Order: sequence, then structure tokens, then C-alpha cells
Amino acid sequence: MTPAQPRAQDLRLFCNPDTQLRLTVNDAISYTSVTPVWASPMRYPGRYLALLDGKGEEIVTLADPDELDEESLKAVKGILRKRTLTATVFAINQVKVEYGATYWTVETDRGIREFVTVNLQETANWLSDTHLLLCDVDGNRFEIKDATVLDVRSRTLLAKAL
Repeated sequence: MTPAQPRAQDLRLFCNPDTQLRLTVNDAISYTSVTPVWASPMRYPGRYLALLDGKGEEIVTLADPDELDEESLKAVKGILRKRTLTATVFAINQVKVEYGATYWTVETDRGIREFVTVNLQETANWLSDTHLLLCDVDGNRFEIKDATVLDVRSRTLLAKAL
């Protein structure tokens, strides 16, 4: 018989030091090195958070991470933010397609960025009718939260690229 999977309320996550996530389950079991990963970030953004131990083995997967207590959720989000670059795109300055690669120059909340995507059928994911997530060749994510509010030039470049 396998033990029951812990519930969100059984978990306490914290950083010690600031870059190392730790986990205590029911004040009985401790993990000194925990890695949070999204199990299906493209299809279910913000859902299905897996917590892996130091060997990369699953401790638990939470269908709804928002069920964690406030401090635990804050610790997890802090680590994820440091580990994953997700920039919000406000404007598209240039798009160039060559030999199956798409070269982008965009304005984001992190400044002007240049990145490359390949195989847009797999790396450009519409999360809704207007919400687009692009993943570059390095695994960085660029999010257009609402394509309809982009300027005309940006929307035209986006339409040509996709």
C-alpha cells in the first residue's frame, strides 16, 4: 500500500538561504533541497505544480498551488521567478523569418529583448483567443497578455510571423 499523497495544507515551504527552497510535510518529514516545476505550463499555466527532491524525484504534485499557505506560495513563486525568465511583451519592433527560425525584437517589462523561436506550431501557444506565450530556443518565455491591445504595427508583425 502506498502512502497517501500530502495535501497542500500539510506542506510548509520556505527559503533558507534565499536561493534554496525547503519543505516540511506535517512537521514530520523535511526536504532540504526542493525544486518546484510546472508539470504542464503551456496547457495549464499556474496549475499542477510538482515539487521535486534533490534527486529530481517527485515529492508531490499540487493541482492548485493557490491552496498552499501564503508564506509557502510566496517562497515557491520567488524561486520560480528567479529560475524562469518570463517577460511581458508590450510591442514587437521586428520579426524576421529565415530557414524555419523566427528572430524577434520586442519591448518588454524587462527592456528590449531579442530572441529566436523555431517551429512556431510548438513554441507559440495561444492560452486564450488573445493571450499568447512564446518560448525561445533557450527556454525563456515571452508573454503577450492581450494581443488586441498591441499597436497596429506590432499586431501586423505578429500576424505575419504566425
